[in-house]
Amino acid sequence: MAEKLLSGSGSGKQFAAQQLLALMNEMPGGFFIYRADGNEDLLYANTALLRIFGCETFAELCALTGGSFRGLVHPDDLDAIEESIWHQIKNSQFDLDYVEYRITRKDGRIRWLEDHGHFIHSNGLGDIFYVFVADATEKKRRHEEERTALRTENERKEQRIQEYDKEVSRRQELIAGLGVDYESIFYADLSIDLIHAYRLSRHAGLLFINDPPSRDYSGFVEEYIKRWVHPEDRQLITDMLDPARIRERLAGSPVLHVNYRLLRDFRTEYLQLRIVSVCGGPEISQIVIGARSVDEEIRSALEQKEFLANALEQAKSAVIAKNTFLSNMSHDMRTPLNAIVGFTELARRNIDEKEKSLRYLEMINVASSQLLRLISNVLEIARIESGSVTLNRGTCDLREISERVRKALLPRADAKNLILSLHTEQLRQPFIYSDRHKLEEILFHLSSNAVKYTELGGRVDITLSSENNVVRMTVEDNGIGISRGFLSHIFEFFAREHNTTLSGVHGTGLGLPIVKSLTELLNGTIDVQSEPGKGSRFTVTLPVRPQDARPLSPAPIQPEKLPRGEGKILVVEDNELNLEIAMDLLRDAGFTAEAATDGSIAVEKIRNAKPGEYALILMDIQMPVMDGCTAAWTIRCLPDPYLSSIPIVALSANAFEEDKKRAIESGMAAHLSKPIDIDSLVELINKLTNAEPQAE
Repeated sequence: MAEKLLSGSGSGKQFAAQQLLALMNEMPGGFFIYRADGNEDLLYANTALLRIFGCETFAELCALTGGSFRGLVHPDDLDAIEESIWHQIKNSQFDLDYVEYRITRKDGRIRWLEDHGHFIHSNGLGDIFYVFVADATEKKRRHEEERTALRTENERKEQRIQEYDKEVSRRQELIAGLGVDYESIFYADLSIDLIHAYRLSRHAGLLFINDPPSRDYSGFVEEYIKRWVHPEDRQLITDMLDPARIRERLAGSPVLHVNYRLLRDFRTEYLQLRIVSVCGGPEISQIVIGARSVDEEIRSALEQKEFLANALEQAKSAVIAKNTFLSNMSHDMRTPLNAIVGFTELARRNIDEKEKSLRYLEMINVASSQLLRLISNVLEIARIESGSVTLNRGTCDLREISERVRKALLPRADAKNLILSLHTEQLRQPFIYSDRHKLEEILFHLSSNAVKYTELGGRVDITLSSENNVVRMTVEDNGIGISRGFLSHIFEFFAREHNTTLSGVHGTGLGLPIVKSLTELLNGTIDVQSEPGKGSRFTVTLPVRPQDARPLSPAPIQPEKLPRGEGKILVVEDNELNLEIAMDLLRDAGFTAEAATDGSIAVEKIRNAKPGEYALILMDIQMPVMDGCTAAWTIRCLPDPYLSSIPIVALSANAFEEDKKRAIESGMAAHLSKPIDIDSLVELINKLTNAEPQAE
């Protein structure tokens, strides 16, 4: 039958067919041709197909199969396979049909084949199929094993099936030999300007009118480029398909390839062109050209490149932001530290001059407060950025919160002769369900900024209003204001329109980012209006759930109040320096103090104490052996009601809201943050022990 396939007019065509058959006979995959009608007789089979069936010759294969396609296929698969093939041909005459079926080898073994076939009509041979096949037995077995395993894994079943179906759809683009995924395959003889198509895409098929599809090579190339190739790639493909350039390049390389763009259906698509020589002689004239779509790969590569570029840009921005952050942190921490170190040295050198020493100590106190505010703000920002901030909602009294903020800022306002006013007349819903600490922090930062950036003799107005379950907190001042160009940056970390040196006002640039983050955490918005030299107005709008009144809470157990002279203060602290500071401050304030270096020691002291021996306990939280919360809970569980009800105050560097909540839940009466504010501590001790301050 091979002789019939080689017949044809013209020595050029006959030679081309000989070369093509020789090429197909050496392909690693199976290839055969059979008639589409009658008994579906086999016309040709290459060596790879004979190996698949365990045969040595074409005659041996014909003896095994009856010389027909029907004899190749396992009887149980034949009807379904032929129905599928004709159905696929009916729906697409340009694409390969794809089927899978079983065969019986000469040795009796059953194997699975993947079949990529194409139907053509030839004037010389009539209706025929040419088919590329590959042994898929192992793949089929693996697939069956996977499908069996997937039956017990329902959550992965759909994904695996989709992957398999996707693989099957891709196989339809594959053909053996020259390249199984080529949508168009051409044979060209450059010496006689001839091109013949063995497989055509829908678009390339429009350029052929003869049967079998062949025409002049130069005319096809010119028309193809003009009609389909993207304008920016036309010169590239013109050079690639130029006969002289092809000969020159194939002389030094076994294969040529290039990626280019096509305009098809008003869409840009990426294709790859491959060219190989099949003549075998010194003069390169016969070539095979294949075109395949690489649209998905190219677009994926472009997307990956864009992704990496964006990731690199983000990484660079992150490095810049980190360096800026560290630079600002270095400046803003070293400034108060320099003051603390410098004034400490001056105080040491002038220890005998009381007035100078007191002034230096006051400056140390101011710098310490600045450093403490910076550390607190940085820690708060870090918690917000890490997503570890949580909401602790409860009933909140907005009048009480705003009054606490006003009282806290009043000394600073009085020092600058500012009028600090609080307006709550329009607060129709004073009791709301929200996070009291977050509300107070938002209002404090806004009001503190207003006091900080308002010049001597100015005014700051804090206004709270509510209506229709919406609360507005407005802080307005007539201070230095903010320029229009800087307004878009005020919520960035460390953003300051003028640094401390230029403005003379110390600020970390962290207050407003904290305000914005907390406002968004409460599902609110913040608006700012400002004009340089005239002042600023910040308005925070929050959706809230109102409460009719403050709910009644059970009264806490009140320990018996003792005069200060009848009980000691037990200071529980593992750090020697902190312990010495606390003991000296308490003794200077007129209290009798005793030390315990961890929670277990404190528990034993209280367990063995006499009623009235200790008036109050100052408890650190983080300690070795037994932490403060465990110690407090253990004391609360003592059988003696007098000892178990001694007031316990947390005095800890753990200053976050959840730390305070944990301390209260463990049985402590209050929570104070380090460093120690001795005035606040004395006030709290006197309140809890019902004692009056005594003058030393």
